[in-house]
Amino acid sequence: MDHLLMLLLLLLWSSDIRTDGNNTPIAVRLGAGDRRCFGTLEVKHGEEWRAADVTETTLKLADVFCRQLDCGSAVFLRQREETSHRSVWLFDNHCVQSGSGLRKCVKSRSSYYIRDLNCSDSIRLVDGSSHCSGRLEVRSHQSNQWSSVCEEDFDQQGAEVVCRELGCGAPSVLQGALYGEVEAPMWTKGFQCGGHESALLDCRSSGSERNTCSPAKAVGLTCSEPLRLVGGASRCEGTLEVKHQGEWRPLAYNDITLKSAVGFCRDLLCQYAVSSEPRVESSARPTWRLKLECVDSGSSVRECLTSFYSSSILDLVCSEPAHQGSYSCVYHVSMHHFTSESRLLSVSVEDPTPLIIKAVLLPLMLLWVNVALYFYCKTTRGRKLGRREDFELHHHHLGVEEAEEEGAQGAE
Repeated sequence: MDHLLMLLLLLLWSSDIRTDGNNTPIAVRLGAGDRRCFGTLEVKHGEEWRAADVTETTLKLADVFCRQLDCGSAVFLRQREETSHRSVWLFDNHCVQSGSGLRKCVKSRSSYYIRDLNCSDSIRLVDGSSHCSGRLEVRSHQSNQWSSVCEEDFDQQGAEVVCRELGCGAPSVLQGALYGEVEAPMWTKGFQCGGHESALLDCRSSGSERNTCSPAKAVGLTCSEPLRLVGGASRCEGTLEVKHQGEWRPLAYNDITLKSAVGFCRDLLCQYAVSSEPRVESSARPTWRLKLECVDSGSSVRECLTSFYSSSILDLVCSEPAHQGSYSCVYHVSMHHFTSESRLLSVSVEDPTPLIIKAVLLPLMLLWVNVALYFYCKTTRGRKLGRREDFELHHHHLGVEEAEEEGAQGAE
């Protein structure tokens, strides 16, 4: 019996060693930060805590560390240069992305560089197609549980706050069950945001609590890429800048075609790409360089950027969108102790494209019909005239023949 017990303990011990070596989560912490989910990335490996570095900065890799810390979605993983060499734990990005555990993808290295990691404290987007899309989940400061949000308790202003908090661009799609249904637990109070808040939990909450939510009504959100155009005559033209790793920089010109620029215009809530041209500056400056083959493979813009010094900057021109939609407003007038409020004024603006198409196509169609009728009538008339001439000619021939026969008979 004692031998059997010793054998069982030995098996359990050896199993723990294998698990610890391969599958157990590696110890991660953030140092020198002003909140729990922001600071210098530090990792414990082989009983030693060190600052961490990575072979390639991607938000997918940053999300792995954020999940280890039980934080929300990654906002950035930024490189920071030290004044001297130090021993760090270096993680291979391709190894981690292949599905291997963090313990299998780390090695010791001496480096000038370490990484600062910024994760959201209380929100994350899960099961999405990119870093800036997914089903919204929220966690309060008092709870360790992540909760789904019901679509009826969320609106466009809340979406603007979430996208900004995650370092993404403006919200482009807000739809229930876009990335899955509500999963328990469920957030019980509605968000009443003004759209200017820096974090979703800074928004006011509704007084009443929700106990049920339709299964197909979980908030699904897609944010655009964090892009902007500066120095142009309108919001849809100018120098293209991208916010990456918490920093706005211009995009270096890299043989970016109009086909590639279409996505930029879409994320800027403009329409078509009209031109994408290089502008050469007097000296090189820090820019973001876009790896075109990475974007063509379906990755988001921020996943395909590298830091680069360049004097050739991309200037982009997109066409302006049609300002369709329904708008409403109320005017408030206050003078001394007098206050007045107007009635609700509403106006609807529709896309003029269908009207333009009708205005152009209808005359063309009428012209085509008239031309077709003209040629048809001309052809038909020609045929009738031809038949009539044939008929008259035939009778003429008959008359001549009859006259000749009568003349012949008279001669006899």
